[in-house]
Amino acid sequence: MSRFFSIALAIAALTATACRGEISQDPPVAILRNMYFQPKFVAQASNRFFEDKRNMRQPVAGTVAREFEISPTLGEGRTADEGGFVDAIPGAVVARVGDMEKLTLRGQGRYGIYCTPCHDGLGGGKGLVIRRAQNQAFQPPSFHEDRLRTMSDGQLFQTITYGANNMPPYGPQLPVDDRWAIVAYVRALQLSQANSNGAAQ
Repeated sequence: MSRFFSIALAIAALTATACRGEISQDPPVAILRNMYFQPKFVAQASNRFFEDKRNMRQPVAGTVAREFEISPTLGEGRTADEGGFVDAIPGAVVARVGDMEKLTLRGQGRYGIYCTPCHDGLGGGKGLVIRRAQNQAFQPPSFHEDRLRTMSDGQLFQTITYGANNMPPYGPQLPVDDRWAIVAYVRALQLSQANSNGAAQ
């Protein structure tokens, strides 16, 4: 039996006897101490160095995330005075993407991923999630209702961003331009599904 094997067997025996499930007041044995004890601040722990005794520091006032859209019109779908919603997709978003056709095509792809499971491919509110749900009480509205046809683009954008009722917020998953792209595609769906009476086909 080699010396290395003997040492490995001894370490294994010590490890096995130390893991019997007993409660101990002694600190755990750390054979390899590298990175075991680190001089660091633990999240949610207290810290006497700061006046508020918190390890986790608040961002400096006025700090804005790099990906955050500062403009209330582009980032929130609201008018410049934030008193209401914008009626149409901002021209700056269309310009960034290229044109309205590219924006709508992008929206078609994003809609297929995020919206189709509940709202279905035509926006009727009868997606697979709803058809397979045991409780049919919470059905998403059809995009072809008059209420949603007349809703401003900004309000539709904000609904996508923050969610509504059972619909979760998609702001964290979708960049600003992609949310506006979905708005463009929903409007295209509404136009494509409207018959001469203005109702869904």
